[in-house]
Amino acid sequence: MTVHQGKLIYVTGGSDDCIAEWDVGRVKTGGGRSKPTNNERLLNSLSELVAIPTVSSKPEFAHDCRRGASWLKGCFKDLGADAETLSTTDNTNPVVYARFRSDGMQRKKGRTLLFYGHYDVVPADNEGQSWVWDPFEMRGLNGYLYGRGVTDNKGPLLAALYAVVELKAAKSLQMDVVFLIEGEEECGSKGFQEAVLANKDLIGDIDWILLANSYWLDDDMPCLTYGLRGVVHATVQVTSKRPNVHSGIDGSQGENEAMQDLIKILAVLTKSNGKIAIPGFDEDVLPLTLAEERNYVAISDALVSRDPSRGDAQVLAQKLQARWREPSLTISRLNSSAPAGTSVIPQTVSADLSLRLVPNQTTAAVQKALKRVLSTAFEKLNSLNNLTIVLANAAEPWLGDPANEIFQTLEEAVVDVWGPQAAHTRRGSVHAGGQKKRAITPGTSDSLTGNSDHHSQATVESPISPTSSASPAGQRSWRPFFIREGGSIPAIRFLEKEFKAPAAHLPCGQASDKAHLDNERLRLSNLYKSKEIFKQVFKALPMKQ
Repeated sequence: MTVHQGKLIYVTGGSDDCIAEWDVGRVKTGGGRSKPTNNERLLNSLSELVAIPTVSSKPEFAHDCRRGASWLKGCFKDLGADAETLSTTDNTNPVVYARFRSDGMQRKKGRTLLFYGHYDVVPADNEGQSWVWDPFEMRGLNGYLYGRGVTDNKGPLLAALYAVVELKAAKSLQMDVVFLIEGEEECGSKGFQEAVLANKDLIGDIDWILLANSYWLDDDMPCLTYGLRGVVHATVQVTSKRPNVHSGIDGSQGENEAMQDLIKILAVLTKSNGKIAIPGFDEDVLPLTLAEERNYVAISDALVSRDPSRGDAQVLAQKLQARWREPSLTISRLNSSAPAGTSVIPQTVSADLSLRLVPNQTTAAVQKALKRVLSTAFEKLNSLNNLTIVLANAAEPWLGDPANEIFQTLEEAVVDVWGPQAAHTRRGSVHAGGQKKRAITPGTSDSLTGNSDHHSQATVESPISPTSSASPAGQRSWRPFFIREGGSIPAIRFLEKEFKAPAAHLPCGQASDKAHLDNERLRLSNLYKSKEIFKQVFKALPMKQ
């Protein structure tokens, strides 16, 4: 036990090769422990929810998914909301609905914010011991929480929940807050739209939509997301009338092999330079505006200035444009009925396609164009085989307005919560000197983390954005990056259109959070600060004109 900066600190060590520092100043010396803080209650709730393996893509976890929905409904009720589960079609996982009602008279009648999130997660197989711990047992290390779903999306949705709880405790919630938390987001939001449409009277009128289901560009700079690409998934299958046959005995130039046909028609989808060759595919893509171009330049300049290893700023800006505001086509998988490692001509082959759309493109038009170009190419082969095109999940692209009421309120809250400040330090669990460090490799789909280990406990400089300027105190003020993203969230554009309300997106995690990967994590300070941002937004929005 020691005192540091006026605080009573309890230091512990264990077999995990770490020591931890605990602020025990709130512990009563004579009559038991004081009442848990809201942050402690948030952590306890997150630990309980992470412990439920709500994997939506595997049937063997169906019971756990329903158990997760039931737990979430009970949590909402215990914290003061009206809550129920909304049934979905085709026996998919239910949607959890909850409503926290305004305290007293609202400034403007009917002001309601809808928070969208999801409680389902992707699989977390640990047979190869690739996770440091059991992925469904939340643990803390070096200021981070580890566990499947901590950042995608259980941590952010509980941060939003406890933000409302704190406002209710202070009787400061001046609007209704509705939560719609689905259990199929990782599988294309199956049944979500039908559940919402069947319960529109229950949900009522909505003024704003908010979600928190993505990450910063790097590990230091807060962001606000105002655009997402849409997606069209398709499976292209070619089937021969012959069964699987031996290539030596039955292979000949006179036969139409299914694999050859598939390769030929897939080849017409792209040009040699990788550009999409579907006629008219990109005719509706909006041109790059001057304001957008300046934003890309500012973001890339700031990222490169912080880490020169990211390369040329102009090249980085072009890469960001290609990922965020240009469509793409990916052949993600080839499947064959022939056994692996054999010289067999397969009877059936297929390819899984993923086409990413951008605002002003529609899923219906892209699906129609894709089927037309593939069918035309197949007809030209004069093949005796059969072609089947199956259109699977689709999501419309989304483009928000950074200048609107909810984005501006979010920006103000982000600036207030994350800064301005010259620097801040964080203290947490640190590795004991001279002992072997647990190896947790940071991972991200982006190279913007600069390959750092992110385990340093040294002073962390406060982030400075491209729009930074001197503050009255001689420090630097800044604004968050306004970004678009290449991924897709099926529900967001649907909710906007259905409720005729603007949506906004607050990324809570860092680029190295490893969502969908082994050792998924969320920095504890990001969790707490996200709660504070939500709290400020929920308090300020109904006060707007």
